[in-house]
Amino acid sequence: STDGGRNLSLDAILMGLPMSDPTAWATAMNNLGMAPMGMTGQPLLPDFDPALGMMTGIPPINPMMPGLGIVPPPIPPDMPAVKEIIHCKSCTLFPPNPHLPPPATRERPPGCKTVFVGGLPENGTEQIIMEVFEQCGEVIAIRKSKKNFCHIRFAEEFMVDKALYLSGYRIRLGSSTDKKDTGRLHVDFAQARDDLYEWECKQRMLAREERHRRRLAEERFRPPSPPPVVHYSDHECSVVAEKLKDDTKFSEAIQTLLTWIERGEVNRRTANNFYSMIQSANSHIRRLVNEKAAHEKEMEEAKEKFKLALSGILVQFEQIVAVYHSASKQKAWDHFTKAQRKNISVWCKQAEEIRNIHNDELMGIRREEEMEMSDEEIEDPSEMKEMEESALVSQVEALKEENDSLRWQLDAYRNEVELLKQEQGKASRDEDTTKEQQMKLLQQALQGMQKHLLKVQEEYKKREAELEKVKEDKLKIETLLENLKEQESSTSRVCACSQEKECPVEKTLSNSPVKSEREVLLVGIISTFLHVHPFGASIEYICSYLQRLDSKICTAEVEVLMTRLQNTFRQELSGVGASLEKRWKFCGFDGLKMT
Repeated sequence: STDGGRNLSLDAILMGLPMSDPTAWATAMNNLGMAPMGMTGQPLLPDFDPALGMMTGIPPINPMMPGLGIVPPPIPPDMPAVKEIIHCKSCTLFPPNPHLPPPATRERPPGCKTVFVGGLPENGTEQIIMEVFEQCGEVIAIRKSKKNFCHIRFAEEFMVDKALYLSGYRIRLGSSTDKKDTGRLHVDFAQARDDLYEWECKQRMLAREERHRRRLAEERFRPPSPPPVVHYSDHECSVVAEKLKDDTKFSEAIQTLLTWIERGEVNRRTANNFYSMIQSANSHIRRLVNEKAAHEKEMEEAKEKFKLALSGILVQFEQIVAVYHSASKQKAWDHFTKAQRKNISVWCKQAEEIRNIHNDELMGIRREEEMEMSDEEIEDPSEMKEMEESALVSQVEALKEENDSLRWQLDAYRNEVELLKQEQGKASRDEDTTKEQQMKLLQQALQGMQKHLLKVQEEYKKREAELEKVKEDKLKIETLLENLKEQESSTSRVCACSQEKECPVEKTLSNSPVKSEREVLLVGIISTFLHVHPFGASIEYICSYLQRLDSKICTAEVEVLMTRLQNTFRQELSGVGASLEKRWKFCGFDGLKMT
């Protein structure tokens, strides 16, 4: 590409591979999407397409393959991570010792897009920093300090992980071995207000979307509200009266009539209309009673059909059970194998259970019919006795079969209990191992919290020291203000004495070096400031203090004023060589003796 000079070119060649192999070198540069260039700057392959970022004849690169990005592929824990030399346009990055532990980092702030980069060379520039870190992703801003560190803000969060990969690398500018041209990079997470603000905005947006989705889901499952009931009028009353006469629209009309009565629409004028509608509703009672009787008749017929069908099914069950019992007799039983005998016995038990269930249902139906039967329909006592005896015999057989089925269920439950005990023993062992792992994780978390607490305590001590310094500066400023007030009072006295003199005021003002009241105030403030600084101060330092009081004061005006007052202020040179500096000192006391 055109700006390939700024891109990082990872050296994907192993240390043992010679640099003279053009194919391997071109493949390594192609993995980065760069035009393959030789050591002399000539293109290695003429058929490289910059738009596609790959060479013809070379298969496309998978994003997870090593060498494509800054972050290497996952490496097994038993093998050390091998970092390679990174060649840039203006510098070279040498990897750290692979046997050393990875560099420590702080806890990642939420939504972190900013990294701290320390250990930069003294001669490093923003252009070199951009050249090294722009391959990690789009760089939004670089804030470089004079103390060999900087902060870099990326466009996305995943780019920070790529930048952390460069932590521990030794950087060398060009081929120089000077100490100012070398350094060891330390990359760590940085906490920025912009990152936190963007992360909070994103979380709020996601919360709004989730609330919107929930609201839509609730509205989707909410039942539709019933249609509103129309208000009473003569026309609506006639419509409802017609609907009350129709069997298909009766339920809708009766609901409207009920709503009108509850609203209080009944009065002397509408009483006759409501009475006629109530009379129409009453006429439906006979219809409903007839419908109920018809449904009851249908239900009786259905019961008779069900009873006949159930009795036929029971007869067939009895025949099947009789077949099983005859097969279980000694005459035929000896000719079956063990597996066949087992199946026949299981089938017989299942058939008996189902037969008993259906028999109980049929007996229940018969009992209900007997309870509903009137005294006239009761049969003779002899027939009742026979039925009772047959019912008792069937109940005894059913009880025997239930007893056998309960025994089999009990055996099955015992087997299930044993299996559950075995599973619980395995689960308890697994829980013990998981508890140990959780304890280890908790201990590690506590150690991390303790380290974080120590860091916070150190920061707290630093802040206390800064606060004490601020208090001392405040006391100094208060003393300066008091001295200023005293000098203002003294200047007012001097002005009063000068008015009593015989010479006119205009001549004294024209002859004196101070030409206005503003300059008098400036002289007083500067004198007080230099009196507090006995070793003198530079003109920039004096103006920075004066600009706090009045931002319109310029350096040239102050310097001209101080040069006119040679008996009050004196300029001296301090320092040696490159640290030579001009300082102004207050000499008013000596000047007073001389004048």
